[in-house]
Amino acid sequence: MISNQILQTTIDGLKGITRVDLCICDTEGKVLASTFPEAEAYEDSILSFVDSPADSQVIQGYQFFKVFDEHQLEYILLARGGSDDVYMVGKLAAFQVQNLLVAYKERFDKDNFIKNLLLDNLLLVDIYNRAKKLHIETNVKRVVYLIETKHEKDVNALETVRSLFATKTKDFITAVDEKNIILVKEVKPNESYDDLEKTANMVLDMLNTEAMTKVHVSYGTVVGDIKEVSRSYKEAKMALDVGKIFYSGKNVVAYGNLGIGRLIYQLPLPLCRMFIREVFEGKSPDDFDEETLTTINKFFENSLNVSETSRQLYIHRNTLVYRLDKLQKSTGLDLRVFEDAITFKIALMVVKYMKYMESLDY
Repeated sequence: MISNQILQTTIDGLKGITRVDLCICDTEGKVLASTFPEAEAYEDSILSFVDSPADSQVIQGYQFFKVFDEHQLEYILLARGGSDDVYMVGKLAAFQVQNLLVAYKERFDKDNFIKNLLLDNLLLVDIYNRAKKLHIETNVKRVVYLIETKHEKDVNALETVRSLFATKTKDFITAVDEKNIILVKEVKPNESYDDLEKTANMVLDMLNTEAMTKVHVSYGTVVGDIKEVSRSYKEAKMALDVGKIFYSGKNVVAYGNLGIGRLIYQLPLPLCRMFIREVFEGKSPDDFDEETLTTINKFFENSLNVSETSRQLYIHRNTLVYRLDKLQKSTGLDLRVFEDAITFKIALMVVKYMKYMESLDY
């Protein structure tokens, strides 16, 4: 449960203070961390000590100690020397490792709880009972951030996020799949959604510079009770998907700012296909040439303003009018008419959504 690196750092620190060499092995005699090179030579002695009823023993000039995790033997600790001082150092080292086991187990239990909470795997009564046991406050305001990394199991990104928020006891960092890091963050009473956006951008910038990785960040709405955290997580997931479909230029997407994209995302595909057939009469926007699509997009960007669109496209006003007339003949929709423009815009978004959903099936 505890990484070998943590164990090594612990006994290196203890040796630096006490000047006593230490070694930690598993119950099969394999060396996990050591401050002296010849520790492997004591494998047989370690295995004999594992089978003995004693909790500590002096063997060949070394003090042997057993480290338990809830009555289960977890590690064997060796301290070089047979004196009473070395015995005391060995006992302190064993106590320190045992406390590490407890701390890491609690962290693991909290991580497990948060994962199950996010995935709706807990009954309501279990949520409050387990939160109480793990000393997690239930009525704190929280929001869920979802950080999607470019590469699977991006350890650098995970560690960077942990370094930003791990010191705050009411924040939790976890993951439920290979590419997404989840931050369940406490929201202070004076924090607004603008502050949440700033936090998302801070995470984005930090990961771009520190972890050298491109990420997308989304977040849900603020919830006031621990049982509602899963709702904020689902909102963040939806925001991430909707952002990819309709707002591909944005790296930070909030559930509260999805606009019409949120509605389209929840439409069933058969209904979408029916709508496209109705609007384009069997055709598809994919059938339009690049010039027509550029004209349409620029016309929408300029709020249906013919003069401004023709200026930005570097074409004569009459040329733009000709293109719009041609489009009207092929689709029956005149983009200069507000109602037709809305229908056309929604249809383009629906097609984007359909393409995205169909790509997931492959």
